[in-house]
Amino acid sequence: MKAINHVAGRAIPFGRKNVDTDVVIPAHWLKTITREGLGRGAFEAVRKEPGNVFEDPEYAGAPILIAGDNFGCGSSREHAAWALLDMGVTCVIAPSFSDIFSGNAFKNGILTVALPQAAIDRLMVVAKTDPIDIDLETQSVTTPFQDRFTFAIDAFRKHCLLEGLDEVGLTLAQDTAIAAHEHRARADLPFLATTSRAA
Repeated sequence: MKAINHVAGRAIPFGRKNVDTDVVIPAHWLKTITREGLGRGAFEAVRKEPGNVFEDPEYAGAPILIAGDNFGCGSSREHAAWALLDMGVTCVIAPSFSDIFSGNAFKNGILTVALPQAAIDRLMVVAKTDPIDIDLETQSVTTPFQDRFTFAIDAFRKHCLLEGLDEVGLTLAQDTAIAAHEHRARADLPFLATTSRAA
C-alpha cells in the first residue's frame, strides 16, 4: 500500500448524497479477476448524464473526490475502493461515509475525510477553479483562499496510512518478534515441532 501524507490537486466536485457502491462501480464490472481497469467503469451511469463532472477534462486525473452525505452506502463490495484508486482518487471528502466503505477504503490506501456540510459546500465552490490540499499529519484540508478545515481520524488508521501499512505490511513489520517467538517455541516446546519423514 502506498503511504499517504499529502494529497493535493484538483478535486472532483461531485457532491451527490447517498451514492451507493453500485453507482461507484456497477455489478457487471465485478466479474473481473484483476483490479486494473475498474476505473473505466467507475460512475458509469453518472457518466452518461449530460454535463457530468466525470467527463469534464478539467478534472481528469484529480486525486480528490468531494461527495455528499452517506457516501459508499449499499453493498460491501471492495471493488468500489479499487475503482476509485484505478481512476486516480486517493482521498474522498464527504460529510459521512458508510462504515463498510470507509473500512474498505482504508484497507486499500484511500483517505476518507469527514467534514461538516458547510465545509463541503465551500470546497465544492473552490474545486471548480482551484486545487485543494489535504495534510494527514496535521489532519487539515486547506485551499489557496486561506480556508482551513480540520478533521478527525482514528490514530491507528492514521499511522497505517502515513506508513503505507496494509494488513500484510503490519504483519511483516513484526517479522523480528515473530521469528523470536518461533525460536523460543522450538526450544521450550520441542514436542510441537514438526519433523519431515521420508515417505
